[in-house]
Amino acid sequence: MTTLDYVRNHQARSLDQRSSILNPNNDVPAVPKIFVPFGRNVSDLCKQLNAFYRFSRPHTVIGTVIGITSVSLLPLESVADLSPTFFVGLLKALIPSILMNIYVVGLNQLFDVEIDKVNKPNLPLASGEFSMGLGMTIVSMFVLMSFAMGIRFQSPPLFSALAISFVLGSVYSIELPFLRWKRNAFLAATCILIVRAIVVQVAFFLHIQRNVLGRPMVFTRSLVFAVAFMCLFSTVIALFKDIPDVDGDRDFGIRSFSVSLGQEKVFWLCISMLLMAYGAAVVIGASSSFLPSKLITVLGHCSLATFLWLQARSVNLTSKASITSFYMLIWKA
Repeated sequence: MTTLDYVRNHQARSLDQRSSILNPNNDVPAVPKIFVPFGRNVSDLCKQLNAFYRFSRPHTVIGTVIGITSVSLLPLESVADLSPTFFVGLLKALIPSILMNIYVVGLNQLFDVEIDKVNKPNLPLASGEFSMGLGMTIVSMFVLMSFAMGIRFQSPPLFSALAISFVLGSVYSIELPFLRWKRNAFLAATCILIVRAIVVQVAFFLHIQRNVLGRPMVFTRSLVFAVAFMCLFSTVIALFKDIPDVDGDRDFGIRSFSVSLGQEKVFWLCISMLLMAYGAAVVIGASSSFLPSKLITVLGHCSLATFLWLQARSVNLTSKASITSFYMLIWKA
């Protein structure tokens, strides 16, 4: 036997010994052990991805994507404007904004762990799936990537939107003197209204109009209406998000409107404001000289208002699950 044959035989015997275990009759090899940790690693990865999905608060990400995409369509003057340049510009707005959105909601979870153990125990920091160190790493990486893109894309409106969102998202959550604005119902609502109703609408409109399409700055009637509509909608979001969380907020000194006024009053106030917003949209749509736009706007918002009213009447205000489900519906409506 040559040296090479010896080495080959030795390697084969070693592999047999490491990769299989014989039964008492020495005739059925077991499954190689290497496949067991592989399957476990895939399962662990899926669990981590699911935890990150919950950490990112996907309904807020969806709201950000829809809001930015909608307002980005307003500066377009013809179908020809739907060019590759427009879609690249839209992506340049969406990606850093989503990263900043995850920073804001992640930072809030870092400072709300004890509250979330009562109000939202399924969130990964509250449940222990994510450590505080991992949470801090995620929010730090995402905010740095967001700002890096904002600088790289050289769009002043885009960078301004990111900077304002960063500042207001930070003062909303961080536990420091003169900060933690979420403790005050008015300041908390103001933060959300400024970002969702004003910053997103104006900044991304200008980003597309000036930096993508290269046109002079002109505030159109459609933009003014979008800001007014989103002022009402964002106020509703700011008020409604606290309705299912009254137990934890009350225990930890968060004086939300739901804690102060009661869940039922705030709930129907939100419904009334949404119906007002849809009513205003119907009036504006009816005044349009473009018949297809008139029909779509009027019929669409009438349908949404009717659907919202019927769903609101079926909400059980004593059930946290029922209120939360309706809150998610508002984000989609």
